[in-house]
Amino acid sequence: MALPDKITLWEAGPRDGLQNEPGVVPTEVKVELIDRLVDCGITHIEATSFVSPKWVPQMGDHEAVMAQMKRRPGVIYQVLTPNMKGYEGARAAGAEAIGVFAAASESFSRKNINCSIEESIERFRPVVEAARRDGVKVRGFVSVVVGCPFEGDIAPEQTAKVTKQLYDLGCDDIGLGDTIGVGTPTKVKRMIEACAKMVPLDKLGGHFHDTYGQALANTLAALECGIARHDASVAGLGGCPYAPGATGNVATEDVVYMLDGMGIETGIDLKKLVQTAWWISDRLGRPPASRVARALKSKCM
Repeated sequence: MALPDKITLWEAGPRDGLQNEPGVVPTEVKVELIDRLVDCGITHIEATSFVSPKWVPQMGDHEAVMAQMKRRPGVIYQVLTPNMKGYEGARAAGAEAIGVFAAASESFSRKNINCSIEESIERFRPVVEAARRDGVKVRGFVSVVVGCPFEGDIAPEQTAKVTKQLYDLGCDDIGLGDTIGVGTPTKVKRMIEACAKMVPLDKLGGHFHDTYGQALANTLAALECGIARHDASVAGLGGCPYAPGATGNVATEDVVYMLDGMGIETGIDLKKLVQTAWWISDRLGRPPASRVARALKSKCM
């Protein structure tokens, strides 16, 4: 076991966290959330998604979010781009980092992006080629890496195959997403071990949802495998429109609390993060899902 000394934490709240909200989250709230998160010390953040508002209504204001947010030096603001139209819109809005996403399950791929896994890879090819030409960083994502709501358990070798396809396509790194939160530490380690046989370990990241309360344990399991890139969402926001029953991502403040206690560097101010978790939760009309945000409320607010 070789735990990393420090990690890169990707904040998914403004995109993955808010995309499944039932009501409309005002643009100004999204922009302020991004700004507050950067004030906490977060340097990698998913800002929005250039997808059709028909499919993901909450991300319909992507151009306005990009126009209104304050861009700080040294901060990477990534946007999701499922196709060339999305990429062109993102570039026109000034995006300097993008994300593309595939699935480890054929059924989930068809439900999520209406095409097979192989078709999705080919759809992303011109996007990644254009990004490379434009000097834009590309992050790949693999969904349902240990379990699918339609197919059940996913073989580690299948996840590894799709991960390698994204790596060969030219992605700078690949986030491994337990989209429906069914993973347990042993399953996660087996999946990462399979992927690491095909892709350099330092190119892999963890992205865990907390449907069954396993996200923090799975994050630790990934750390024990040497994974130093992790996604999390402030206040535990999140879910997936195409994954029935999926709940939020692992809460950023829960991850930071754990890492602080382990002596692993994040560069993130936990007190400010808890304040931000309560700020966005108040605007959504519910308390944070995060245990740490609730436990530290009286000390941080």
